[in-house]
Amino acid sequence: MGVFVLVVMVLAILFLFMGVTVVRQGYVYTVERFGRFTHTAPPGFNFIMPFIDRVGRKVNMMEQVLDIPGQEIITKDNALVAVDGVVFFQVLDAPKAAYEVSDLYVAIMQLMTTNLRTVMGGLDLDETLSKRDQINAQLLSVVDLATEAWGVKVTRVELKDIRPPADIVNAMTRQMKAEREKRATILESEAARQNEINRAEGLKQAQILEAEGRKASVFLDAEARERSAAAEAKATQLVSDAIAGGNTKAINYFVAQKYVEAISQFATSPNAKTILFPVEATALIGTLGGIGELAKDALGKDT
Repeated sequence: MGVFVLVVMVLAILFLFMGVTVVRQGYVYTVERFGRFTHTAPPGFNFIMPFIDRVGRKVNMMEQVLDIPGQEIITKDNALVAVDGVVFFQVLDAPKAAYEVSDLYVAIMQLMTTNLRTVMGGLDLDETLSKRDQINAQLLSVVDLATEAWGVKVTRVELKDIRPPADIVNAMTRQMKAEREKRATILESEAARQNEINRAEGLKQAQILEAEGRKASVFLDAEARERSAAAEAKATQLVSDAIAGGNTKAINYFVAQKYVEAISQFATSPNAKTILFPVEATALIGTLGGIGELAKDALGKDT
């Protein structure tokens, strides 16, 4: 009796041990009973009925990356380009991913390859090179919709590389070089034009300043002549008043002034070699003396 109980206990422990299943984090196991799916085992400790239930598929629930191998695609303008890419996806429904498609990874890869040819085949070469984001978005929409029935969510599609033929690459390089040289020439011409404009503006400002200077000089000369004329008129009036009053010194002053002006003109003339005075020296001295006396009288009156 004791042996039987011991055997039963050992069998019970072995039965329990065989039914224990530990699921790793990030995975979900499907449980099958007699080959038919019954439920899923979440991460952690799980008990499965031995000999009746068994683990069917171990489904990775984490986001995964699948490389799309390089392939050659003919664009709309008959250019042959080599393209490769990656697709990011995550399983949301483990039973569908396990039983709705035979090989999930192969199915996604074939689906990506087919749609990549379809999308890029409808674009010309320039569009395939410049509209990469648009191609990624279109592929994402199509592939995500197709994989929804498999319990898969496609999160991102990226084209890693687009390689045109060597002759097209060389032509594009020459075109780019020509465009850059053209832009450089335009910039140089614009710089030269701006320099000419700046130089012309500077010359214009200089001419304006010079004209303003001449204008100011003319005004000052006119004002000086006006003051000189006024002073001469006042002096003439004083002399006239003195003559009217019988003052001979005023006459001497007037004559001496005209005499000095005449001598200065002779002295500054380029043809003048010799100056002859038609008057006597004593008369000239007397005249100058009259000038001095007139000046003394004028100064005396002012004080």
